[in-house]
Amino acid sequence: MDQEIVSLQNPRVKQWSQLLTKKGRDSQKKFMLEGNHLLIEALKAGIKLETIIYDRNAGIPEELQPYIPERGLERIAVSREVLAKVADTKTPQPVMAAAHQLQVSSEVVLEDRERPYGMVVVVDGVQDPGNLGTIIRAADAAGAGAVILGQGTVDLYNPKTIRATMGSLFHLPIVQAGPLPALLEKAAARGVQIVSTSLSASQSCYNIDFTVDTWIIVGNEGEGVSSEVSRWANQEVIIPIRGQAESLNVAMAATILLYESLRQRELSNNN
Repeated sequence: MDQEIVSLQNPRVKQWSQLLTKKGRDSQKKFMLEGNHLLIEALKAGIKLETIIYDRNAGIPEELQPYIPERGLERIAVSREVLAKVADTKTPQPVMAAAHQLQVSSEVVLEDRERPYGMVVVVDGVQDPGNLGTIIRAADAAGAGAVILGQGTVDLYNPKTIRATMGSLFHLPIVQAGPLPALLEKAAARGVQIVSTSLSASQSCYNIDFTVDTWIIVGNEGEGVSSEVSRWANQEVIIPIRGQAESLNVAMAATILLYESLRQRELSNNN
């Protein structure tokens, strides 16, 4: 029989509510997922969930039940007050889960193979969680091999980031690399084309050959790619703007570059 928690003072509730903060997530090495879609995507991807937390009055949603393993997964029915306490959203979903953070080594993107992660997105100091989540979702949709998060980038496990990924964070390796220069140096030594976006670049992104192994660097919303990171790029590109917009949102820019890369690769494969 499932456990039941109704008190806001329960120690488990306090632990879960701490996962709303980066300090709490870093301390526990866990994060929270909200809603059927994210839980289903996590379970389908084989992500180890620690605890299913659900509205005791509603039960576990029927569409989620086929994905829940019969053994080894703790399930706790809670009051709506508890759900509201541990959820990031104003109107909490009736089901949530606590999960262990994903551990992906930076070496995974440098492994020797015939085509080592042919297209990779490198994120340098993006601060908005919605932007980061959208970049990860776009990378997944365009078939990128991995996403690398550099120092100064918003927390991957920020609830807004997780929601914006729509489950894509479970579909491809996401490396939390810290300082980027050392990793970029290794990639360059292996012959990877490193493309950096820059408003001062003269070369259009449509004139770059994206069919070779390429890492695409996108930068901070206000400052762009930092100088210590951009110096490792062997190509600097700009996305042409024909209207009066001053610039593009970083997630939009990343999506355009990813899909230009996808377009070229599909043309190459069809020829």
